[in-house]
Amino acid sequence: MVVDVQTVSIAIASASVVAGIVYYAFQVRHQTRLRETDLVVRLYSAFNTDDFLEAFLKVRNLEFVDYRDFVKKYGSPSLETPVNVAIFRIGNYYDQVGTLLHRGLVDADLVSDFLVLSTIGQWNKLKPIVEGFRKEAGGGQYYFWFEYLYNEMKKREQKLQQSKA
Repeated sequence: MVVDVQTVSIAIASASVVAGIVYYAFQVRHQTRLRETDLVVRLYSAFNTDDFLEAFLKVRNLEFVDYRDFVKKYGSPSLETPVNVAIFRIGNYYDQVGTLLHRGLVDADLVSDFLVLSTIGQWNKLKPIVEGFRKEAGGGQYYFWFEYLYNEMKKREQKLQQSKA
């Protein structure tokens, strides 16, 4: 069997194009993962600021039984108080992360590695306030993406618990 130079050069050129496409695809995938990781690390850096940590602790240490009890002790969530500022700071942070997760701009497993426990804890604390405020606001979508983030983190926590069992 005789192979001419032209056939060999076409085969080499074709293989080079395929190799280039594969290399480019891997590079794009790698760059996407780097950007996602960078975004989550920056989000977590915001988590570690003094203002955020102060708000986080303030919310965590709130003591109330239900929405009515919260309003009685701390006032309506629509009032500008230090407690409500802390709640908005926390709620807005997790709402933002939930939005990014929903849009596929951050990796759910990576977010879970950083934020699973704090998300679940803060949502459980704020859920009665959020639900009460939603009712007051006529069924608004107050912290919808925070709740979405919570649900996603619960799924991952359950999978992790099952894999350990």
